[in-house]
Formats: sequence, C-alpha cells, structure tokens
Amino acid sequence: MSRKGAAGGTTSGRDMTKRLKTAKKRTTSQQIWLERQINDPYVARAKREGYRSRAAYKLMEIDAKHKVLKPGDRVVDLGAAPGGWSQIAAEKIGAPARGKLVGIDILDMDNVPGMEFAKIDFLDDDAPEKLKAMLGGPADVVLSDMAANTTGHKQTDHLRTMNLVEAAAEFAREVLAPGGRFLAKVLAGGTETALLAQLKKDFAEVKHVKPPASRSGSSELYVLATGFRG
Repeated sequence: MSRKGAAGGTTSGRDMTKRLKTAKKRTTSQQIWLERQINDPYVARAKREGYRSRAAYKLMEIDAKHKVLKPGDRVVDLGAAPGGWSQIAAEKIGAPARGKLVGIDILDMDNVPGMEFAKIDFLDDDAPEKLKAMLGGPADVVLSDMAANTTGHKQTDHLRTMNLVEAAAEFAREVLAPGGRFLAKVLAGGTETALLAQLKKDFAEVKHVKPPASRSGSSELYVLATGFRG
C-alpha cells in the first residue's frame, strides 16, 4: 500500500514506518526537512542524474532563461560546497578546455571535474588577488548560492544572509571584468532593496529571478546583475 507525498510522489508503507520509528530522535524542524527532502522531485532527479544537490537545477533554470554562463567564461563559484552549481557551471562554460572555473569554500569538498577548488574564505583581504591569479585574469561571472547558517529566528536569519550577500557583491566588484555578471541568492524581506540600489550603480541591469526549482513557499530569490561597469 502507498500514499501520495506532499510533492505528488509515492511513499511506501515500509518507508513511512521507518520514518515514524526514527522521528522521536529528531526535532520538529529536522523531521519537516527530512520529509520535504523525501517528497521533493528535484532531490530524486539530482540523484538520478548525478548532481550533488537539487540546487543544480536552480542554476540550470536561471541560465536557460537569462544566459548567465557562456562558453569560455572565467567563473568563480563562492561557497561552492557541495558542488551542484559548480557542476552546471563547468558544463556550460566548457571547463577546463575552454572556460575556467574556480570554486572556493571554507569547507572541504570533493573536486568537480573541470573545476579548480581552493579552500579560501572569500572575506579574507587577499582572496580577490588569489582568485584572479587562479583564473588568469578578472572573472566574467561570480556565482553565490550561499546562505548563513540558520538560527530559527526569521529576521535574524534574513539579516545574516543579506550581510553575506552584500559581502559577495563587494567581492564581485573587485574581481569582475567590465561587462561581467553577478548571480547571488537573497531572501525577500525588505533589506535587499539597499543591495539592489547599490548594484544598480555598478551594473547596467539588475533584477530578481526565481527559478521553478526554488520552493514556492520559500522567501528565497536570486539577484542577477549584468553589464558590470568596472
């Protein structure tokens, strides 16, 4: 016997029994997260297609519509772990044969084919020069799917993530070539308007995008800034 999950997939009675037996060991938020993962078609698709996270489809969908990544681009993936965005970027730019992809994170991660990985904190003063040296010049694209670790307090989490995005935008200004593109995750909540206003001073076009792979109930958005003025 089976029943429909929240995302329309089927869950066997045996699997449901297993979840119920282990549920007492988890917090409510952990249990909600697990069940959402189990019922998420993008999670299942990522496993089938060999991507490291469902986030790969967010970049895939954004790029299909807005053409962020081009063959031969030099790309920086900030906070690259676990590597889903790096996988898509490497495919789109033809790394390493044509394009150059550098992924950085403060965490260790298994390397993605076509990517050069460095364990670097992008907030370090010497990080921009290190990245330019690894790329062989300025970047054409800076990607950031980073979000601050959550505390459970919505406003605090929003502010912490926005601080991180603002730092990523500042980093992008230091490493992008004229005409470059910046794509980063933000959380809707009001404070992102200041970021957009600042980006509009430095980029020809700035807009919000929300790919289908972003959960509909999430406050997650992406800001896409193109045509860096240098």
